[in-house]
Amino acid sequence: MSWGTELWDQFDNLEKHTQWGIDILEKYIKFVKERTEIELSYAKQLRNLAKKYQPKKNSKEEEEYRYTACKAFLSTLNEMNDYAGQHEVISENMTSSITVELARYVQELKQERKSYFHDGRKAQQHIEICWKQLESSKRRFERDCKEADRAQQYFEKMDADINVTKADVEKARQQAQVRHQMAEDSKADYSSILQKFNHEQHEYYHTHIPNIFQKIQEMEERRIVRIGESMKTYAEVDRQVIPIIGKCLDEIVKAAESIDQKNDSQLVIEAYKSGFEPPGDIEFEDYTQPMKRTVSDNSLSNSRGEGKPELKFGGKAKGKLWPFIKKNKLSLKLGATPEDFSNLPPEQRRKKLQQKVDELNKEIQKEMDQRDAITKMKDVYLKNPQMGDPASLDHKLTEVSQNIEKLRLEAQKFEAWLAEVEGRLPARSEQARRQSGMFDAQNPATVNSCAQDRESPDGSYTEEQSQEGEGKVLATDFDDEFDEEEPLPAIGTCKALYTFEGQNEGTISVVEGETLYVIEEDKGDGWTRIRRNEDEEGYVPTSYVEVYLDKNAKGAKTYI
Repeated sequence: MSWGTELWDQFDNLEKHTQWGIDILEKYIKFVKERTEIELSYAKQLRNLAKKYQPKKNSKEEEEYRYTACKAFLSTLNEMNDYAGQHEVISENMTSSITVELARYVQELKQERKSYFHDGRKAQQHIEICWKQLESSKRRFERDCKEADRAQQYFEKMDADINVTKADVEKARQQAQVRHQMAEDSKADYSSILQKFNHEQHEYYHTHIPNIFQKIQEMEERRIVRIGESMKTYAEVDRQVIPIIGKCLDEIVKAAESIDQKNDSQLVIEAYKSGFEPPGDIEFEDYTQPMKRTVSDNSLSNSRGEGKPELKFGGKAKGKLWPFIKKNKLSLKLGATPEDFSNLPPEQRRKKLQQKVDELNKEIQKEMDQRDAITKMKDVYLKNPQMGDPASLDHKLTEVSQNIEKLRLEAQKFEAWLAEVEGRLPARSEQARRQSGMFDAQNPATVNSCAQDRESPDGSYTEEQSQEGEGKVLATDFDDEFDEEEPLPAIGTCKALYTFEGQNEGTISVVEGETLYVIEEDKGDGWTRIRRNEDEEGYVPTSYVEVYLDKNAKGAKTYI
């Protein structure tokens, strides 16, 4: 099966067919190129999608990714990035292995095809020239033969005519001979050209054209093989990334299987646990008894402001809210977060304080590392003065040391608050007490704002109040029923371990070593209610006093 023998007369059709083959190849190249563009666009869209849903740094959304379900989602986003990367690999490999290679091959194929058909046309033109020469010699031979016949006939006519002179006859005979000789020469020339043409024609149809067509056939078959190999490469490029894509999908499944609903539930507890105890039973109040009675701890009461004595707690009124009533919304709107996080429930406050202590410790360690580095550099300068002036580092060293001292004092302050929350404040030395007093003296505004937002000792929140304006807001209809509160009985005594400046409403100031009466013990919020005399009572931090309860006291209660 050869185009040279089977298609010897289909030169024009072969030219069209080979051009069509090149067009098919270019169409396939265009197809692959568009596929690579789609892969790149798809990869870009996947990356943008994954980036869009990534948690923002230092935001509340980032804190949500502590939950296993959110972690699994984050892993899915990361795997989608890798998944997108594999589509980029597909695009790159298809471009380098198929598009670029086939584009170069098409250019070579066009040049090769052009040379083959150029040779074919050249051979075609040569055989056409030979054919024209043959036709020309044939016509000339035919013409000479006819002229020779006419000359012979004219001679015979002249020879038969008795009226013609011998000279005319001889002339006619010579003319006939010349024509006859010319016909013989034309015959010989025609025969020679005919033989040459037949030889050229044989070479053309049996040698030149078959060779050229055979090369064209081989070229076309190579093109077909090449496009087939490119299609295999096209599939292999996809197949190569399937294992990695499979791993990405496996990781997504693994992340999904790592979701632990129990762990997430525990995280919710840790995130929102307040640390408060549920409110106890409300005691029965017998209204059949005289109106002057002991007010229940759980009742909302306030002394009347008109015409009746006001019960004093350290010189200030104590307004209490229920444990489940929200805090002052105004202070939350203004963003006035106390430095000691006293606006938070105990458990959340403990976490915030612990986090702050950890941050300060890290900063201290960072400053200490910097101080060590400066010290080492100073030693190097001392040993090698040509490298630098040691005195130039003294200012920096002093600055770092001051920063360390400030951070340590800050850390001690937060550790004291943390110990207060955890109920594990140790007995402090005289120096520590002075430092505590220094903090109170240096930051009265901070202490005041903190105490105004902190939890009240009964587990409820204390609203920020002015002594004149908002102090009247809590006055309710209960004021009409209760004229005055009967003082609570003492349930023990306590000794002040440290001096406490009760600058906030509801608190009472104590001096170190002072002995006072306990009328309400700590209910888990870190505050104990004490009394100095009939007119002076209030709350102090439990960690600031040493309590001696009288178990037989009438007012003693047990809180669970």
